[in-house]
Order: sequence, then C-alpha cells, then structure tokens
Amino acid sequence: MNTRLRLATAALVALLSLSGCAVALVGATAVGISSATDSRTVGTQVDDQAIEIKVIARLKGEEQLADSRVQVVSFNRAVLLIGQVPQAHLAQLARQLTAEVEGVQQVHNELRTADVISFKTISNDSWITSKIKAKFVTDEAIDPSKIKVVTENGEVFLMGLVDRTMARQAVEVARNTNGVKRVIDAFETR
Repeated sequence: MNTRLRLATAALVALLSLSGCAVALVGATAVGISSATDSRTVGTQVDDQAIEIKVIARLKGEEQLADSRVQVVSFNRAVLLIGQVPQAHLAQLARQLTAEVEGVQQVHNELRTADVISFKTISNDSWITSKIKAKFVTDEAIDPSKIKVVTENGEVFLMGLVDRTMARQAVEVARNTNGVKRVIDAFETR
C-alpha cells in the first residue's frame, strides 16, 4: 500500500474514533496538511477562498438567480461556475457578475439550463468524485494534491496546475469511472 493511501486511511480511522473538539482539531490539521500539499501558494489558496466567498455573496444577492443552483469553485483565481439555471440568459448574468469580482482572472461558465438537480443526484455526484479521487491516489502518473475534482449531475470538472501528461491521464481516469457522463478539462497546463 502506498504512503498516501496509508496516511489517508489512518486519518480516517482516527477521525471516526474521535468526537467533539478532537474532531475539530483533526479537521484543522487536515486542512493544514492539505494546504501544505496543494500546488498553489498559501496566499493563492487564501485568495481563492476569498474569491469563492465574494462570488457566492454576489450571486446570492441577485434576485433573478433565486430559482437557480449555482456552485462556485475557485482555483488559482480561475472560477468554475456549475449548476442549473432556469433560463440561458441567467447563466450569462452569473458569468458577468462573477467576472466583476475583484481577483477573478478567468471564468469557466459551465452552468446548464435545466431544473435543479435532486439530493439523490447530488449524493451520487459526491460518490463519483470520491471514486475518481481514490483512483488518482493509486495512479503513479497522477499527483492528486495538484488536482481539484468537482462533479455536477454526472459531469466531472478537473482543475489544477499540472503538466500535459498528468492532465491527459487524469482526464482518462475520470472518463473511465462508472457514472461519469462527461469530463471537462479546466486545467492550467505548464
């Protein structure tokens, strides 16, 4: 078993055996470890979190988007918008509002004109994301700490700072995972 998988398993076992404040401490430690292994600088990670908060607040404040489900993911100042809007022009409105937020350098607008997905679909998406991340951990050609995986309605979105070889391998792994309808590559390649 490789080291990353062993560490992840040990952390999960420890987390499940703890309760209360200890869980918060382990969670905070995991975030610190995640920050240390992320390919972005800590400053960029903080900027991305701030961008997500600002974009979410901006979109929540827009009454026209009240019947929409818009998820916001920021990676290296590039924002991915996913979810469902009842009318196509609302996707463009969300894109425009996002692009106007300070710090946003690029917007990947992947909003779909459709009914809001069900809780069952959201749960299935989480399962798909987990399966892909597990495959990344066991694939020697992929550094999972450099890739963000997000799934929405069976569509998998991959973001990160990677070389072209790793990007191609990650797309191939995701594409060959049960339940995946489509893979969208939003990588920044070097």
